[in-house]
Amino acid sequence: MKVTVWNEYRHEKTDEAVAKVYPKGIHGRIESFLKEAGLDVKTATLDEPEHGLTEAVLAETDVLVWWGHIAHNEVADEIVNRVHDHVLKGMGLVVLHSAHMSKIFMKLMGTSCDLKWREAEEKERIWVVNPSHPIAEGIGEYIELEKEEMYGEHFDVPTPDELIFVGWYEGGNVFRSGMTYRRGNGKIFYFQPGHETYPTYYNKDIQKVIINGIDWCRPSKRAYPAYGNSQALEEIKNGQQPV
Repeated sequence: MKVTVWNEYRHEKTDEAVAKVYPKGIHGRIESFLKEAGLDVKTATLDEPEHGLTEAVLAETDVLVWWGHIAHNEVADEIVNRVHDHVLKGMGLVVLHSAHMSKIFMKLMGTSCDLKWREAEEKERIWVVNPSHPIAEGIGEYIELEKEEMYGEHFDVPTPDELIFVGWYEGGNVFRSGMTYRRGNGKIFYFQPGHETYPTYYNKDIQKVIINGIDWCRPSKRAYPAYGNSQALEEIKNGQQPV
């Protein structure tokens, strides 16, 4: 399975605290543990030509992993439409943390995708609420993070096809932290943890969930449906003959 990890790669270049946690970029950290899991991984970033997401790259991508935060609006609509088309035709998409406000996720959801947030270095406990789901495989009853940015309800997204994780925060908020959607032939997994100044992507359970999510999002072997005018399969009384 071929995976492309996309990251806007801006915080790491401008914020010393972020660079200290992720010296090779958030995409580099994710690429590292995915390769350790045996996946065929490449990375792409915002400032590359076509944001690194050329038609050729996407054509060879089974699952795209997306992290973004401060530069959502710099992603060209042409590239968003290209990714959207590939998702509908079967490419999987794993959306991480603040990429809930990415153009591609908002386009796929059709809502504002807004939420409450707070940076207070508070504990998060991510509860597994769908223990039979393959994305939760290998995870105990919950994942506990010493520090994470608070994301709180209401999260303005459509009702998910499947809710897998619910996060609780030290300050009292709760959040639907892991959920899945299907759009066209494609599958989408949104997973909340991953604030840029915290070492969340070094946590083995978080890594396991992302790996499981990629596996769940893998494309099916089904062809994309044909749309538009359709010829009759059987004879119609007014005389139209089947093809």
